[in-house]
Amino acid sequence: MKTLKILPLLFIFLLSSCSSVRVYSDFDSRADFSQYKTYAFHKKGIDRVQISELDKKRILHAIDNELSKKGMSKSENPDLLINFFTKEREQLDVNQFNMGWGYGWGWGWNPFLWGGNTYVSSSTQGTLYIDLIDAKKKELIWQGEGVGTLTENRREKENQINEFVAKILAQFPPTEKK
Repeated sequence: MKTLKILPLLFIFLLSSCSSVRVYSDFDSRADFSQYKTYAFHKKGIDRVQISELDKKRILHAIDNELSKKGMSKSENPDLLINFFTKEREQLDVNQFNMGWGYGWGWGWNPFLWGGNTYVSSSTQGTLYIDLIDAKKKELIWQGEGVGTLTENRREKENQINEFVAKILAQFPPTEKK
């Protein structure tokens, strides 16, 4: 009976753990973030990013949307230069599930590996970095990073990029905890 109560909790945990984007950010504590109102994209840096042109456009569009929600606007003479870059790596997950007759009575740990199954799955882990550079000083003042599992499905990819960018830029401008 206890197993029946635990199974729904395990299922919810598994669903919530595999669909999220983990985000991190770092910033220059001496920078006055209230002075930054305008931005432009750092074309030379973005041109070096080795992803498809369509994905670059998706990321740029998502950044535009998020910064405009924060009241910032594009400018020919910007306060901030925006750059981004990506990394990806293949991740293999190996899970072993061994259930059978064990010591004592009933179901339990299986010392003889009867009925055991091994599951192997692979996924692509992607990281998106967004850099904000003070345009006058040419210094990095803020960097956000999002890490999550990537998809190849075009419709899901667009939603995923929007989620990555939204969660990363939710941490901008930084707030000092006192």
